[in-house]
Amino acid sequence: MTDADIRRIRATPPGPFEGPGSHAIRRATKTAGRNAHKAQRERRLADDTIIALTNAGFARHFVPQRWGGAEGTFTEVFRAAVDVGEGCASAAWCAVLWAAHGRFAAQLPEEGQKELWGEVPDVRIAASLMPPSGSATRVSGGWTLQGEWDLASGVDHAHWVLLAAPETDEPGRPVRVFAVPRSLVTVRDTWNATGLRATGSNTVVLAATVVPDGRSVPLATLLAGGGAQGLPRCHAAPAHLVGGLMFCAPAVGAARRALAIWNRWARTATPGGVRPLDHGAVQERLARSAAEIEAAELMLRTAAERADAGAITEAATAANRRDAALAVDWLATAVDRLFRTGGAHLRDVQGELHRHWSDVLTAASHGALRLEPAAEAYARSLDADGDGDA
Repeated sequence: MTDADIRRIRATPPGPFEGPGSHAIRRATKTAGRNAHKAQRERRLADDTIIALTNAGFARHFVPQRWGGAEGTFTEVFRAAVDVGEGCASAAWCAVLWAAHGRFAAQLPEEGQKELWGEVPDVRIAASLMPPSGSATRVSGGWTLQGEWDLASGVDHAHWVLLAAPETDEPGRPVRVFAVPRSLVTVRDTWNATGLRATGSNTVVLAATVVPDGRSVPLATLLAGGGAQGLPRCHAAPAHLVGGLMFCAPAVGAARRALAIWNRWARTATPGGVRPLDHGAVQERLARSAAEIEAAELMLRTAAERADAGAITEAATAANRRDAALAVDWLATAVDRLFRTGGAHLRDVQGELHRHWSDVLTAASHGALRLEPAAEAYARSLDADGDGDA
C-alpha cells in the first residue's frame, strides 16, 4: 500500500463493521445502487462506491484484531453483502471477496501480515487462486514467482493480490499462495461477461518477482483453515464451509431487488385497466419465485449460523456446500421465471431487471457453486458421519 493510500484511508477512517442495517451499510447500498448503471456500462465500480464499501468495513471484517480488524462473523458479512447486492451485485461481489481474502491473508506468517496491515486494517485484497497458474521457484529467503492468472475480481481497486502457483522444483508440484503488492502486477482487461460486469474480474500478469517467505503459505493450509491452531472461529473455518455461502450473498440481494421490480410491474394496470397480477398464471409465478427466493435466503442464513457456531466437521462442510449450490440454483430459477414473465419493456437490455437477472445467472455459474461436486461431497459425508447429520 502506498503512502497516498494510507493518507486517504486515514483521512476518512471507517467505523466498526456494524452489519446489515447499519448506517454505513445503508450508505454503501445507496451509493452502489446510484452508480450501478454507470458501473455496468463502464465495467468498473465508481470510486465513491469503493470508498463506501471500505468505510462499511468489508475489507477489515476478517482481519485479526491485533491489526485493528474485526474478526467478524459470517452471518454479519453475508447479510451485509445481501443488502449491498440489492443496490449493485458487482459491488457486493467485490466487497464480500475483499472480506474473504482478508480471511485468507490471516493465514500468512506474522511478518507477512504486518506488511499488509501494519499501517491500517482497511486493505483491499484481490485473489486468483483456482485453478493455480504461473510458477514458483525456491530461492534464498523466498520464491521467484511469475505468470498469468485469470479472474482476479476487484483487482483494479486492490492494494494486494493473492496468487496461487505450483512449486516447480518440488515433487508433485505442491501449490503455494503468495501475497504480491498490486503495484507489481499488470492488469489485462479481459472481463466482459454478461453479468457482474463491474467486478473487474480481469487477468493479472506478474514478471519474475522474488516474494519473501513471510508472504507465502501453502494453499492446502489456506483452504483447510486453522482450527488446530486455536485461531478465532472466522479463521478456523475451512474454505469449503463458507466459500459458497459468500459467493451466494450478492445473488440473494440481486434476486430480492428483481422481485421488487417485477412486483411493481405486475401491480401496474394496463391501459385497459387490468393488472398483470390479476391473471392466475402470473400469480402462480409470483408465488413460486417469491417462495424460492425467501427459501434460498433462509437456507443460506442457516448455513452462515452453522459456519459461525456449529461443529467444524466433514458433514457440516458438505451440508453448507450442498445448500449453497441448491440455493443459488433456486435464485437463478426464480429470477429467470420473473424475467420471462415480465413485459417486453421490463426486459430492456438497459433496464434494471435485466441487470439483476444477468447478475444472478452469472453468479450461479461460478465453479464454487456447482452442484455435482457439492453433491458428491455430501454423499461422501454420509459414509464418514454414519447418518449425515450436520
